[in-house]
Amino acid sequence: MEKTDLRELLSHIDPGLCTYQEWCSVGMALKEEGYSVADWEAWSLRDSGRYHRGECARKWETFRGSASPVTGGTIYQMAVSQGWQPERGYELDWDSVISSDGPEGVVVDKNWVEGQDVQEPKAWHPAQQLITYLETLFESGECVGFVTQSWKNEKGKYIPKDKGQFRRTAGELIEALEKCGDDIGSVLGDYDPQGGAWIRFNPLDGEGVRNENVSEFRYALVESDDMDIERQNALLRELELPIAVLVHSGKKSLHAIVRIDAADYAEYRRRVDYLYEVCGKNGMTIDTQNRNPSRLSRMPGCVRGDRKQFIVDTNIGKANWQEWHDWVESVNDNLPDVDELAKEWDHLPEIAPALIDGVLRQGHKMLIAGPSKAGKSFALIELCIAIAEGGRWLTWQCAQGRVLYVNLELDRASCLHRFRDVYEALGMRPAALQNIDVWNLRGKTVPMDKLAPKLIRRAQKKDYKAIIIDPIYKVITGDENSADQMARFCNQFDMVCTELGCAVVYCHHHSKGSQGQKKAIDRASGSGVFARDPDAVLDLLELETTEEIMRQQENKAVCRACLTFMEQHRISIEELGEDDRLSAVKTVAFCDNSLDQWQRNALHAIVDAEKKRVGEMTAWRIEGTLREFPKFDPVNLWFRYPAHYLDASDTLKGIGPEDEPGGYAKMIEKRKEDARTKRADMLSQICVAFEGLEEGGIASAVDLAEELGITPDSFKRWFGKGAKSRKEYKEYFETYVDDEDGKMYLRRKTGGTGARES
Repeated sequence: MEKTDLRELLSHIDPGLCTYQEWCSVGMALKEEGYSVADWEAWSLRDSGRYHRGECARKWETFRGSASPVTGGTIYQMAVSQGWQPERGYELDWDSVISSDGPEGVVVDKNWVEGQDVQEPKAWHPAQQLITYLETLFESGECVGFVTQSWKNEKGKYIPKDKGQFRRTAGELIEALEKCGDDIGSVLGDYDPQGGAWIRFNPLDGEGVRNENVSEFRYALVESDDMDIERQNALLRELELPIAVLVHSGKKSLHAIVRIDAADYAEYRRRVDYLYEVCGKNGMTIDTQNRNPSRLSRMPGCVRGDRKQFIVDTNIGKANWQEWHDWVESVNDNLPDVDELAKEWDHLPEIAPALIDGVLRQGHKMLIAGPSKAGKSFALIELCIAIAEGGRWLTWQCAQGRVLYVNLELDRASCLHRFRDVYEALGMRPAALQNIDVWNLRGKTVPMDKLAPKLIRRAQKKDYKAIIIDPIYKVITGDENSADQMARFCNQFDMVCTELGCAVVYCHHHSKGSQGQKKAIDRASGSGVFARDPDAVLDLLELETTEEIMRQQENKAVCRACLTFMEQHRISIEELGEDDRLSAVKTVAFCDNSLDQWQRNALHAIVDAEKKRVGEMTAWRIEGTLREFPKFDPVNLWFRYPAHYLDASDTLKGIGPEDEPGGYAKMIEKRKEDARTKRADMLSQICVAFEGLEEGGIASAVDLAEELGITPDSFKRWFGKGAKSRKEYKEYFETYVDDEDGKMYLRRKTGGTGARES
């Protein structure tokens, strides 16, 4: 292989940009590689501000070699750092695509890098080699494991014979080595020079040599046998691995002892997997048998056949694991170029069309939050149907397209039946079922960072308009109260949106405690990232209904059921007045008079079922926080299993949640005021009815109730014994119950006036 002329490299290095230490390193490298002091001085002359005649010669004499010499690789790295680029088949592409299934790492061919020579030290000092190794990797009191005995297997390969020694400390070994001259066998025990010797790079507890005996998970071994030494050397350096010690094995590989700095074995394995993945993607076929923290590596200072096991370099690359990891992440960021607004001004890209009118654009994210039993899953199924059929979801029109519903909670049968139930409850014909796919993952769920790439692969060619994930607590990774962990979690949704070009909709539960006093965006459980990350947040909040409101709903449901029954049986209702059709009592009475006994029984079973369903209804309000659209007015709706229905009559408009700030007190006061007004109005109407009666005259409560348009039971609640309104009318009339028929009557008092002034 042609050796690079270091003088050519020096022409690409400005000495004026070098520190004093870097200037000295250039001199040491030139001397180590056989160049003259004149070469160093010629280069130094370019820094006229700091050059002093004779300084290079004086400093040159102090360079007397080292167990870990500075080599030409240092000059190579300095040239590269100042912009020089060697001639290559193709450039290292730091923007290469990152695999979704593994750690980030550039994908390149191993032939991209020009090899860097590795030369055995000219002055051989075995003891100093090992001392440098121990001082670099170990603390003085830490136990070191090593093996000097070996045997030759059937393939002619030398194998460590036993566990070796593991109770001696680094300090003890260094002290003994400093006194042994270069006879390291007198300290460690003699070894077979054909097989060499081995050492463990992580400290041990002094009790054994297994993984569980490793006391600090500090280093990992990177070794590759499939490329020549020079390319290994260049690639290890170019990847900026945080290498503590780089050792020549005495054969065809370098042993890089890389800083891992793991807190425990689990973290050690994760970091080693990441390290090996990055190296592998850059052309190094890593020996994965070396992933154990108790692994043996080649001991520097020994010979192996006709070659030496020696230190090539120490403390190269990044300073520590975190610095290197951050660097790998940064050079693989896959970020887009910066837009220059002036260039884009007249050619702005098109805004994504709406998926849900006024709420969500295609390719964006939406969160639906709400408490337990709010019917969030049913709302998401309703959304699936609306998108598939191109219809309305609650109050919003949806664009038609294909949708994937990812079910993480229900068993497969229950989930599929729910779709049929919702279709039927909404009264919709399933005309576009081919637009709905369901991925049932109950019992098969994995964390979102693992699910996202699998989801992308399956959905890549499906052209989905939306992917709906229900619910996300099943796939959350990390602490949901941790902002940074949840930011990384939410980034998975961004990846799905970006890779598939579709919207992602997901639901989450409310936090514990009162919700009415919070803004809609702050009600979701966990970190605020949940609510601030999506482009749209829809929040479901339960409303506190009154008995009167529920009676109104029951009245409507019964009337609707009766009229539907009559229509289905082709029985005329022309004689039932329009106003009477709004009264459940009168509608049921009319039907009973128009039906035979069997029909009456069937109708009353339906009516009872409707009353039961109304009793199970809950009232809800949807509030929104939108990034792309103006804020919409709150949407009130009813949840009647298994679907949601808009509150078309605005029955729920004036009420709020019980824990809303001041809301409940205001609601109660409004109800009281409405009741007072209604009582006064009824009282006036009753007084008008009494105008034609003489003093002491009576009127039936049933007749008065009919005239007022309320039921007799309601009349008794308003004016019967114990009613709050009695004090307001006692000066005008009195009520009593006839003992014979048990009905309530009103009697005009003697001296009572006519109509009461309102």
